[in-house]
Amino acid sequence: MKNRMIAFIAAGILVVGSLTGCGNTADTQAPANDTPTESTPAAEKTPAAEASADLSGSISMSGSTSMEKLANAVAESFMAKYPGVTVTAEFTGSSAGIESVLAGSVDIGNSSRNLKDEEKSSGAVENIVAIDGIAVVVDPANTLADLTQDQLISIYKGETKNWSELGGADQAIVVVGREAGSGTRGAFEELLGIEDTCAYANELDSTGAVMAKVASTPGAIGYVSLDVIDDSVIAVKLDGVEPTEENIKAGSYALSRPFVMATNGEISAQKPEVQELFHFLASDEGKQLVKSVGLITVD
Repeated sequence: MKNRMIAFIAAGILVVGSLTGCGNTADTQAPANDTPTESTPAAEKTPAAEASADLSGSISMSGSTSMEKLANAVAESFMAKYPGVTVTAEFTGSSAGIESVLAGSVDIGNSSRNLKDEEKSSGAVENIVAIDGIAVVVDPANTLADLTQDQLISIYKGETKNWSELGGADQAIVVVGREAGSGTRGAFEELLGIEDTCAYANELDSTGAVMAKVASTPGAIGYVSLDVIDDSVIAVKLDGVEPTEENIKAGSYALSRPFVMATNGEISAQKPEVQELFHFLASDEGKQLVKSVGLITVD
């Protein structure tokens, strides 16, 4: 296996070298002096597999429904780049995805939360590929556009039951959330410190279902991934801060979570096509793909 990996790396270096030679010679020659220059480690730039024409096989993913848009975009782009590889994705929830990758039934377990200590101790490796913001949404007729964290906590614990208590209309609050085992729910409750204390009126099994329920239910409030927000709902400010990429990167918006593509063991121990998928995600092309679906890249 070691000799095979060396062959893979060597082939990748030859490919990169031949592509570089197609550019401007002045841009590609090394500096004449001996002054060290900053560079990305070769392991980060070198493909784990051979040329695209020779890469074949299959990659299976399962897990977070919040990662559906990203997973499908990655699968489509990767198969276009490597026609010999088939990528499939199922959306069963974060916890189920981690269970599947540890059981060996899939190659990658998608999780929209950090891995738990017991999952890591069982062999799951946390590979963060993007950052997602969690937006708090209300129905489009709601007149409140800003909540404090304390108010949000009070709503979800069932202590505040009417919007009039917060300066809004005299209307019952309908608390909507995700089902147990959802990565979005786990991250939301953990970030607010309200694990196992929420008083849900509706517990739904997908991001899309939460959006639809909040949009169609007067007085409803819910939480969804930032990338799915549209004009069917209102994304409220939290402590005066809008849920935007800029605010999440700045650390001023409180509700954000990682998108994890977990593997059973380190990436370097996976089969070549899986290794190459992670190289693709770390490339400029992969980062542009992450941005295209409304997520934040990992620097």
